[in-house]
Amino acid sequence: MVGIVLVSHSPRLAAGLAELLAELGGGEVPVAVAAGTADGRLGTDPAAVTAAITAADQGDGVLLIPDLGSAVLSVRVALDDRADPVRALLIDAPFVEGAVAATVTASTGADLEAVATAAQEARTIPKL
Repeated sequence: MVGIVLVSHSPRLAAGLAELLAELGGGEVPVAVAAGTADGRLGTDPAAVTAAITAADQGDGVLLIPDLGSAVLSVRVALDDRADPVRALLIDAPFVEGAVAATVTASTGADLEAVATAAQEARTIPKL
């Protein structure tokens, strides 16, 4: 199963979204959070991203969904520093809608590319 990593500046924001995803994924889709700094402030931490990738990995790859631009920098640092063989893919998708689409798609057993595509296409789905 493809894992999902939520990279957010806010631990509370990411935890709430992870709670929603756990319900939508039936508890089957591994979702990990990398949010906040090591000292508890708002921000992101490459070490937390690395730990979340490891936590979400079940062998089929991990999709990383950042909330804001500087979260992308933390993910890129984490990916550059990794030595493990986990296939991790950083995508540009809406944080909430993309994570929901990714989780629902991952729950069907889809591969990493299909999960990434679903997350990215969430940007085009109107709410009204």
